Amino acid sequence: MGHRGLSAPLPPLLLLFLGLSVSTLGRIVKVPSGPLVRVEGTEVTIPCNVTQYDGPSEQNFDWEFSANPTQDSKFVHVVSTWDPSFMSQEYQDRVSRGDIMLRRNSNNAVELVIGSIRPTDQGIYRCTTPSTDSVVHGNYNAVVEVKVIADGLTVTGSKARSASAWNLSEGDSFQLRCSASTNSSEHTHLHVSWEFKNGFMWQEILSLTHEGKFQPGPDYNERYISGYVRLDAIASDIYRLSVSQALPSDEGTYRCRVSEWVKDADGSWQKIQEKSVDVAKVVVQPTALGVFITRTNVSVTERDSLYLTCNFTTDRSGIFQAEVTWYYSESPDGPMEDAQILLSADRDSVISDSTLISLSQIDRSSYHLLVRDMGIEDSGYYFCQAALWVPQYNGSWHKVAERTSVPVTVEVTPLEPNYHVFLNASKMPKYSEDPTELECRITEAQNAEANVRYTVSWYYRLPLRSDEVVKDELLATMDADWTLVVGERSKQRAQNGDIIFSKPAMDTFRLRIQWTSEADKGEYYCIISSWSRQRNNSWIKIKDVASMPVSILWSTQGPVFNASVHSDNPTVYRDELVNLLCIITIEGTTLDPDDMSFDVSWFAVRSYAMDRPPVFLASLDRKGIAAQARRNGSSDVSLARIASLEFQLRIHGCEDQDFGNHYCVVTPWVRSAAGIWQQETEIRSKPIFVAVKMDVLNAFKFPLLIGIGLATLIGLLSCLIGYCSSRWCCKKEVQETRRERRRLMSMEMD
Repeated sequence: MGHRGLSAPLPPLLLLFLGLSVSTLGRIVKVPSGPLVRVEGTEVTIPCNVTQYDGPSEQNFDWEFSANPTQDSKFVHVVSTWDPSFMSQEYQDRVSRGDIMLRRNSNNAVELVIGSIRPTDQGIYRCTTPSTDSVVHGNYNAVVEVKVIADGLTVTGSKARSASAWNLSEGDSFQLRCSASTNSSEHTHLHVSWEFKNGFMWQEILSLTHEGKFQPGPDYNERYISGYVRLDAIASDIYRLSVSQALPSDEGTYRCRVSEWVKDADGSWQKIQEKSVDVAKVVVQPTALGVFITRTNVSVTERDSLYLTCNFTTDRSGIFQAEVTWYYSESPDGPMEDAQILLSADRDSVISDSTLISLSQIDRSSYHLLVRDMGIEDSGYYFCQAALWVPQYNGSWHKVAERTSVPVTVEVTPLEPNYHVFLNASKMPKYSEDPTELECRITEAQNAEANVRYTVSWYYRLPLRSDEVVKDELLATMDADWTLVVGERSKQRAQNGDIIFSKPAMDTFRLRIQWTSEADKGEYYCIISSWSRQRNNSWIKIKDVASMPVSILWSTQGPVFNASVHSDNPTVYRDELVNLLCIITIEGTTLDPDDMSFDVSWFAVRSYAMDRPPVFLASLDRKGIAAQARRNGSSDVSLARIASLEFQLRIHGCEDQDFGNHYCVVTPWVRSAAGIWQQETEIRSKPIFVAVKMDVLNAFKFPLLIGIGLATLIGLLSCLIGYCSSRWCCKKEVQETRRERRRLMSMEMD
């Protein structure tokens, strides 16, 4: 650790070298310049450090105390960094409690910390560093005087409203007071700070430092410069915080924090104590502002005017100015930046200009909006926004509240002309290739203005049974500017002049087919649309009226289908094959096989007479997809199309339950000239009876053969058993008997 005495003698040459090296360097122990004035009961920290020393980098320190400031003072051991037994008995209790301790800041610096200094702690403190140098040079200790003065600092809040709640409205002003004084025997200065907390952290508002300077907090610098926040010293011990134009963010707890400072001998300022007091809890109610429109859902007829009134209510008193802006939006929930500004009146009541829109102020809280000559495009959502502004100290205006009303729905109903649409066939074809002419006419038109125009749309419909969904097909339509747009169905024929669309009169539209074909058969109808001209010269469709359909048909012969079932051998034995044919015949028009298709289903009635419900056997649709019923027996069925008009049903491995009357049901499909598949009437064949007989010989043949075989097998097995028994078992017994007889006979002979 080191030692307190001098080191052992060194050789002369080494002493000479060390003497030269330390002539410019030497150990220096430093403590603050005294006296240090401290307040009773506060924590005192006395630093000490050593420089220009030899030996290990980490140095040790001893602290001693003398109550007598004279030079012949007797010092008492207080605490040491390296010797636990260094302290005197009178300090052992305070050191063990931690009231007095050493705090090392670095290898060569420590602090003596006295947690709560007492008047008896006033005196001289000496910091000593045990020698680790090879040569004694410099100072090994330093002393500092500490003065302990009584606590003379008093801090109190406002006598009238100390720690009370202040309920304010946004924009109000308030003042808080704090009393701070000291009767210290030393020349001390006070540092007064106003602080605010809205949550967990205190933040500085404004301070009057111990050097007499005003110091605003980082969040209050701008308000201090503009004069919204002030700190005034009233009389000798009153410090008043003034806040003008309170904001909602000013709501919270306010306290006054006062610290006492003294100037040390070296000229630096030292804070010797600090006290604080909660002064008030401030509640700032935001400015209440309600904005509403007197009407909710409004319906306006086209060309009429729209009247809306925006009202606002507020609890704000004093001087304020209102700013009102009217908006239009196509959506009730759209963002504000997408809304269109109609008109606005600023806080100076200056209203922007508009030809068809005007804004007037009825009273201080009501603004009237007038929109003239409403059009269909003006339908949508209207709302107003109001903002309140208050004057500031520097002459500027501050917005304290802003609200937006609930949008009101405005529906502009068009001036619909009343009219009917009549469609007739001025030329009806009697045969294929004849012309067809349809006229679509507007009748009984009323309320038609000069700003209304009519256009036509032609549609075709095929009202026939089909497995495909057939929709109405657009032949041609007109835009608002009477530009004809031809549909896909008639585009090529219109280009070739086969279909002609014309407008012979203002109220008449015509469709002509020069050569009517089978594909043109069907229903035709027209729709007359009325359009209204808007203020920007655009056209908006306001009404559609459709005519009754007209059928374009002429008489032609269609094919007649018949079906019959045939079998070469309808009577079979069990397990044999039954072959049935469903043959389709056609009478009348000859059709291409590619234009015909059939759904064929097979049924059976399990009785000699047709007195039971039919049983589904199998089916084959026109797309070649086969389906058959679930079977309980071992027999099976198969389907096949063996010709364009012949369908085959085979029953494999017939059983008794396969008997009965069998017939087929056929659904023909015919493709028209327009390429549309049409479903014809379902036809049913006459039944054919299938009989299943039992073969007696075959029935008994297998059981007889099995019986004979088993009998023969049992006989052969019996013979084999007898032979084996006589061959081995009986033969052994006879041989033994013969031997015994021979022996007896030989003895008798003897």
